[in-house]
Amino acid sequence: MDRRQFLGTSILFVGGSALAACTSHPQGGSSAKVTLNQWYHAYGEKGTQEAAKRYAAEYTKANPDVAVKVTWVAGEYETKLNSALLTSDAPDVFELGNFRYQLVKNGQLAPLDDVLDGDRSDFSRTGLDVVTVDGRTYGVKMIDDIMMLYYRKSVLDKAGIAPPQSFPELLAAVTKLTTTGQKGLFVGNDGIGDAAYLLLWSGGGDLVDGKTIAFAKPAAVEAIAGLRQLHQSKVLLQDFTTDWYDPGAITQNAAAMHWCGLWAMPAVSKALGADFGIVPWPRFGANGTPVARLGGWYELVNAKSQHIDEAKKYVQWLWVKQADVQKDWSLKYGFHVPARMSIAAQATELSTGTAKEAVSLAQKYGRSFPNLWNTVMRTAFGDAVAKVAKQAADPTATLGEAAKTCQAELDKQLT
Repeated sequence: MDRRQFLGTSILFVGGSALAACTSHPQGGSSAKVTLNQWYHAYGEKGTQEAAKRYAAEYTKANPDVAVKVTWVAGEYETKLNSALLTSDAPDVFELGNFRYQLVKNGQLAPLDDVLDGDRSDFSRTGLDVVTVDGRTYGVKMIDDIMMLYYRKSVLDKAGIAPPQSFPELLAAVTKLTTTGQKGLFVGNDGIGDAAYLLLWSGGGDLVDGKTIAFAKPAAVEAIAGLRQLHQSKVLLQDFTTDWYDPGAITQNAAAMHWCGLWAMPAVSKALGADFGIVPWPRFGANGTPVARLGGWYELVNAKSQHIDEAKKYVQWLWVKQADVQKDWSLKYGFHVPARMSIAAQATELSTGTAKEAVSLAQKYGRSFPNLWNTVMRTAFGDAVAKVAKQAADPTATLGEAAKTCQAELDKQLT
């Protein structure tokens, strides 16, 4: 189990998901003039809650007028957060894995451009774009989670296969690597996972282009339909004992190639030693580009807080100025990348081998979901992709209908 929400949708791992929110006493002395309420989702990695409280106490020690109350929220974090933001008990500072344009439209977020002032260039362009609306930035990235394609070196070498650089190479490789006891590729138990998004992006397409849904354009449809080829070739591992975000499929020799995340690298290394490598998702078509998925968490400030200035100063201290805190949070309790590029470069755990390569892949090829992409759109797109991949539905017509649903949802957000 891991503490992060991986992907844009972010898969939440918690210890005891039915638990209620746990609110600590304010970290710091009782003489503070202001108390900030800071929300975290209930990370499953041991030591995270204690670390969050420690950071808060350190801030109060340096700023005695401000105490921080850490609220640890188990269960459906985003649902509880959305409800709380409508009440007087709303947090002043909170984290979010899926940044939503709607929060800005509803006036629920304070812009944080001044928090990033002077340090903006140290955050990835991809990470900043997700939280930028109409030229203003509303979030500070806390950690980056990188997703890429793992492969077994010995298995590929034995088959005489080089790590694939294009979709035809990927299809040929996983076809040859599929044997009686092992499938060529694992992207998820449903045989879909992130693959449709990866194919779309790797073909040079996108989900949203300005005010228009873009995944139903001919080149985009062609790329997404590559998933049908993978299904028809019977190369995909499905219904495994764990899903794609757990490295079990590759470490247990159930798949020769496995789409997974940096968080899994310590477990993969422990199981396989040096017998693994990583590559981005291969490009689709002559105009395509490789893709690495970039997820993670953002820190945000409630626009209706009674203490916006204090909240912004705390966010700046915690996620912009404190290098030791950011390395501790990313690497001591799991395996993730500090969001500030200069701090990631200082981390010895990320300075060599495949970990260093993963960071480089993210910086070169990282893609994230746009902030306009919401649950309704995800469901419509996912249903269409499943029909195309598994039921041989017409890609153009099926994705075209899904695009209409998504366009109506997009128009609703933008009006």
